[in-house]
Amino acid sequence: MSAAVLVLYYSRFGATAEMARHVARGVGEVDGAEARIRTVPAVSAETEALADDIPAEGPPYAALDDLHECDALVLGSPTRFGNMASALKYFLDSTGGLWLSGALAGKPAGVFTSTASLHGGQEATLLSMMLPLLHHGMFLIGLPYTEPQLFATATGGTPYGPSHVAGADSDRAVSDDEHALCRALGRRVAGAALDLQKGRCA
Repeated sequence: MSAAVLVLYYSRFGATAEMARHVARGVGEVDGAEARIRTVPAVSAETEALADDIPAEGPPYAALDDLHECDALVLGSPTRFGNMASALKYFLDSTGGLWLSGALAGKPAGVFTSTASLHGGQEATLLSMMLPLLHHGMFLIGLPYTEPQLFATATGGTPYGPSHVAGADSDRAVSDDEHALCRALGRRVAGAALDLQKGRCA
């Protein structure tokens, strides 16, 4: 029995990408679980501009098949005025066919985010990413206060999902507590996916 966890994110300055890698590490700490990291291209203001099929660096761009084939999903985005970035929203807006078929219904999911400032709308952004997942019928996985870093962190971290405070110049490193919470979310989503599979097979 195995579970493929799709870690899908958009990152502008690298902090959200680093968080994605730590979520994937957490997934890999669960026996039988495998992380697949994907990103999405930026949205261009020029309607004729098209992104290359393969990014110059980093993971491949996501396709709808990645969502269809995954057993669980973790979404990550920087905060844009208390909302997810338009690039991730644009991709999610293309998933109507998956919604019609119920392809994501019953699968576990989690979310994570990064902001420039401590009160930059982290929880609102996490909630904005949860909304389309609820419409798809997914089971949302958060972070319980049994994770000690939620009490210890002086930077990011919420029960809705991991978060990071990047600083005004996006030069603040992801802290040890933030790393730990990213890995914890990866483990929890992967474990839930495997538990659901066992239930279906019982």
